[in-house]
Amino acid sequence: MSAPSLTSFSAYPIVQAPMAGGAANPRLATAVAAAGGLGFLAAGYKTPEAMYEEIRQLRDQSTHPFGVNLFMPQPGATDPSAVAVYAEQLAGEESWYGTPLGDPDAGTDDAYDAKVAVLLENPVPMVSFTFGCPSQKVLESFRKAGTYTVVTATSVAEALAAQWAGADAVCVQGVEAGGHQGTHRDDPQLRCAGTGLLALLTQVREAVQLPLIAAGGMMRGGQIAAVLAAGADAAQLGTAFLVCPESGAHPLHKRAVTDPVFARTELTRAFTGRPARALVNRFVREHGPYAPPGYPQIHHLTAPLRKAAAAEGDPQGMALWAGQGHRLAREASAGHLMELLIAELRTAREAGA
Repeated sequence: MSAPSLTSFSAYPIVQAPMAGGAANPRLATAVAAAGGLGFLAAGYKTPEAMYEEIRQLRDQSTHPFGVNLFMPQPGATDPSAVAVYAEQLAGEESWYGTPLGDPDAGTDDAYDAKVAVLLENPVPMVSFTFGCPSQKVLESFRKAGTYTVVTATSVAEALAAQWAGADAVCVQGVEAGGHQGTHRDDPQLRCAGTGLLALLTQVREAVQLPLIAAGGMMRGGQIAAVLAAGADAAQLGTAFLVCPESGAHPLHKRAVTDPVFARTELTRAFTGRPARALVNRFVREHGPYAPPGYPQIHHLTAPLRKAAAAEGDPQGMALWAGQGHRLAREASAGHLMELLIAELRTAREAGA
């Protein structure tokens, strides 16, 4: 059975990013889909049961196609001594927020196999993968189930690996993107480096024959037009939708995205041990330079601190994920934002023509 066209999933080539941690939810995905985009749910950090419940809720609210994003299991190559040293450095945060650090050995696979089983038993239109590439066997199983598969890539080599494994499409993620860089392997030598979206997109377009979804810092319809002209079939936006009322992001996170106090972003391992783009706050400044590679061990270690900071109304201790274009965020409903993006995309295309 041949896979459907990527462009057949939505009226417009606009994908709402699967933002793990609560921002992506059935309400946001429903609103984006109703306005002609492709909505996504994020299974990362959720139990298989919670993932299934969100899928059920979304299907109760909408008949439009949607996607679900999975985190790939992580290799157990983290240096326990480095994690222990970082834990000692965070002792002051424990005292400040009055909460103990989390257990760094709380698990490395994010219940991947169980989630795959649920999605094969109850197929959804699209499944995407982050932090690695599934096996040929898994991708073929999804194809037989009628599910379109997308693998996130941050390099030409990763995109080629996705094509070889049998993915239907590649999500090309530039370094401008908010949240985690979806690298297949966290190379400590890279020191939070990456390639800009347009340069990476052009290289991947010339190397693989699969449809491409471009992701990384886009906030306007004109930017969507630019990546489409550069060879993408669709554009994926996260930070632009994060501030929408339908988003499940914490109110402090939403406000921080447009707050001039948070003037810039940077890639940091401070919160999770993997390079992730966040607004620069106190936690990033004080701990980012010393955070070792170690995902998801560092994620588990700092999770109670981040939760306590949010509960106390302190954005300086939260992981404020945001792309480089965050200052262009517009506080509008998801439906209205889609209207703005579509109008801007149309204008840009007409000007180009």
